[in-house]
Amino acid sequence: MTKINPRIDIAFKKIFGVEENKDLLISLINAVVSKEDQVDEITLLNPYNQKNFHSDKLSILDIKARGSHGQWFNIEIQITDEADYDKRALYYWARIYTNQLKEGENYTQLTKVIGIHILNFISIPDSKKYHNVFHVKEKETNLPFFKDLELHTIELKKFTDGFGEKFEGLGDKILNALDLWSAFLTRHDLLAEAKPQDPCVQKALNVLSVMNFSDEEREAYEDRLDWLRIASGSLQKAEAKGHRRGRKEGKEEGLKEGEKKGRKEERLLLAKAMLKEGINVAQIASITGLTDEEISKISHADKLTELYER
Repeated sequence: MTKINPRIDIAFKKIFGVEENKDLLISLINAVVSKEDQVDEITLLNPYNQKNFHSDKLSILDIKARGSHGQWFNIEIQITDEADYDKRALYYWARIYTNQLKEGENYTQLTKVIGIHILNFISIPDSKKYHNVFHVKEKETNLPFFKDLELHTIELKKFTDGFGEKFEGLGDKILNALDLWSAFLTRHDLLAEAKPQDPCVQKALNVLSVMNFSDEEREAYEDRLDWLRIASGSLQKAEAKGHRRGRKEGKEEGLKEGEKKGRKEERLLLAKAMLKEGINVAQIASITGLTDEEISKISHADKLTELYER
């Protein structure tokens, strides 16, 4: 397989979520957080393990880590837009925050949790910045109240939109470490040609260039890539129709159609995995909401995109 996309969650976690590449994760975290939360060492709480991939592949491939100063991090890359992503981000934060305590332990032992959400879509249309940071503050005075909660959104589409279609002058527009990592995730091909001086980014480019997948990993990667193509294609088709009725209306239609197909894609991926485990069609239909006919097509389709073409 060539030209692996580092925005696909499997590839992202194989780059940043393994012990031998902790320096890359440290560099990425420090590019996002403020000076007070910079780390010089981290402990990976759910490192990527190829041997466990078969049982873990249906889970969200986020990265959980604990920093050298006690703070916790949850790093996730999200390929396609989905409904209520803000609630999902807050839910993930809350789950990590509450899981810090064991039964009988005191609340004083709870420490800061920082959520870093790298998004391949626009999540906050009211902000022109591609990196936004959220805290709990008093409405009128802006006084910080609960300092343990911090959520970052990094919207890669806003980042790439700033370069134009041809990405001219990529090197001149990279102003900081987060710009550099965002360029790696979106246009690693052009970044490699520019030969960045940052040793961690150089290492990440090399890791990406030699990355190999097992058969199971390859299949999961291709399924997720198909998901990205489906959602992107739905948006483009609807936007084309929108030129006749108004661009805004077309884009909204595309988002709704992409969201609908994204949800079905999740159910197809789950059904596909369940079929491989020998679970009967009736149980799969009950769990996923798919019809018997839809489930029967899955085993005969080489790629999930074929299920939308039939």
